[in-house]
Amino acid sequence: MNIQSLSIVVPNKQCVNNCRFCVSRMHCESIDNLIDINKPDYDVHQRDYLERMAFARDNGCNTVMLTGTSEPQQNRQFLYLFSQMNNSLTKPFRWIEMQTTGAFLDDEYLEFLRGTVGISTISVSITAFDDKVNIDYTQMPTKHSVKLKNLCKKIKDHGFNLRLSVNLTDYFDKYDGKPQEFFLDAKKLFDPDQITLRVLYSSNDENDQAKWVREHACKESVVSQFINEVRKTATPLERLPYGRIKYSYLSMSLVIDDDCMSKTAVEDYKYLILQPNCRLYSRWDDTASLIF
Repeated sequence: MNIQSLSIVVPNKQCVNNCRFCVSRMHCESIDNLIDINKPDYDVHQRDYLERMAFARDNGCNTVMLTGTSEPQQNRQFLYLFSQMNNSLTKPFRWIEMQTTGAFLDDEYLEFLRGTVGISTISVSITAFDDKVNIDYTQMPTKHSVKLKNLCKKIKDHGFNLRLSVNLTDYFDKYDGKPQEFFLDAKKLFDPDQITLRVLYSSNDENDQAKWVREHACKESVVSQFINEVRKTATPLERLPYGRIKYSYLSMSLVIDDDCMSKTAVEDYKYLILQPNCRLYSRWDDTASLIF
């Protein structure tokens, strides 16, 4: 078994944002939060949690992505607990990343993430290069809204690797016929070390999020132009365990993710998911994917 990364779902009651395309809201699963010091049998649940972390490490996984159905930084106490649990492993995870839209990430919080939690890469999810559109599409509360350029600079100033996780919405249709300008603008505006292009996922349901994605996803023809620009111009670096190729382009590394829900059946796992119920799964939207 090959596991590319371990996605750790940081427990929160509700996300500060209400992203119009939110995958989590398309497949509402009720999962108990057992990794809570106030819960009965907490010691047992913590042992279960540690066993799942160790299982991933034993099967060749060396990367943790702190993520979830909310902004991970909403639960600072859990992030501190995670750092303690990780450091208690015989072989701790050294490569720790966090996925976020950037809410609450001031200088003090970034210092905590770098110094205490040990995060080395922050992956900033964006839906547009324009702040107003990005705030609208993520429905980020005004008092917690971010200015992307300032956020990205601050992240790099604190010594993190910066990855842009670009959710390909209809905002990027404006690059139709100009795919190179898309990458040049990303480089000029945010100076990321890495870019992941994420094709928006839509279920076949009729919920608001699925409908929004069907109406506002970047045109397939434009996505194809981005992909062709990378394949034609960029330098292939290596093939990742789950099959995708990492490229070098404009001094940035690029990966195209057209399977963000890990729907493709392969022997290697793109990621496993450690849920707050202390159980390990291979898919976000199917509890039958339980590993153990």
